Amino acid sequence: MKYAIYGAGSLGTVLGAYMTKAGQPVELINRNRAHVEALRDKGAHITGTVEMTVPVTALTPEEMTGAYDVIFLMTKQLDNARVVSSLKPMLTEGGMIVTMQNGLPEPEIAEIIGKEHTVGCVVEWGATLSAPGESTLTSSPDSLSFHMGGMEGVPEARLDLVKRLLETMCPVHCEKDLIGARWSKLLINATFSGLGTVVGGVFGDVSEDKAARRVAVRCMKECIDVGHAAGAKFAPVQGKDITKLFYYKSGLKRAFAELLLPIAMKKHRDIEPSMLQDLKRGKACEIDAINGVVCQWGRKCGVPTPINDRIVEIVKKQQAGKLPLAKENIRLFDNLL
Repeated sequence: MKYAIYGAGSLGTVLGAYMTKAGQPVELINRNRAHVEALRDKGAHITGTVEMTVPVTALTPEEMTGAYDVIFLMTKQLDNARVVSSLKPMLTEGGMIVTMQNGLPEPEIAEIIGKEHTVGCVVEWGATLSAPGESTLTSSPDSLSFHMGGMEGVPEARLDLVKRLLETMCPVHCEKDLIGARWSKLLINATFSGLGTVVGGVFGDVSEDKAARRVAVRCMKECIDVGHAAGAKFAPVQGKDITKLFYYKSGLKRAFAELLLPIAMKKHRDIEPSMLQDLKRGKACEIDAINGVVCQWGRKCGVPTPINDRIVEIVKKQQAGKLPLAKENIRLFDNLL
């Protein structure tokens, strides 16, 4: 068996270290040559809530030789059509692409490689690439998990294989309703990655700030309203029903949701949004694949999404250099509250 993590940046470096440490033959693929060379020379150095250095196999995309049984896809969605098309001939006959991307990427990928080769995986933890070859795990070790599921036609044996590989790092929950798990992760990303990028901070800067919490619970409600209108049933997140905890129809329940937010996010407070990491590096971020998806489905289903619309507007202005990455940006929502 042969495996690869394509787009082994902050998250992929951590997963690759755990898989390699467990004896699985995985190749870490990244376009950043400095990162690849550091991984080759010094191994994958994982810091933060854990500390370990693991010798790994690292390659650039041009050095891949193909015949992969599983490719874990961890790039941004911005270039999925080209990337997935280039990976298709590198799969074995029964090979799988496991998309670990944000948003709802499975349908587009399945159109290229077929549903029977497409597996989706929701990542319930965060990390930051702190230096070439070094990734900082920002979630507590006891709060790490994956939620995965296959599209129609994926053989059970292949799903079991993917599950075993992921379990080298943390617990894996198999979802019969993959779309429900995707919507739950989309809700979290739209709220905390979206608003974290708006204020230029980590998840805790959203959950622990009174003004940001007021916006956050409204963002969550929009996501739930849109998801329900789209026919999605939100899957539990690490055993918790987020719709029961955070959905509201009264001012009292909304106030309760605001008070609960910092408690619920305590173990993930130090996660820095990947979109914010991209903007700090001068790269385009995937706002259209996160909050933009909520807005898109809202328009399809006739559900207003003013908070998510504003998040998209602000982040695109930040990307264009027209707004700073600053805490004061939360005031740009005042007229919507």
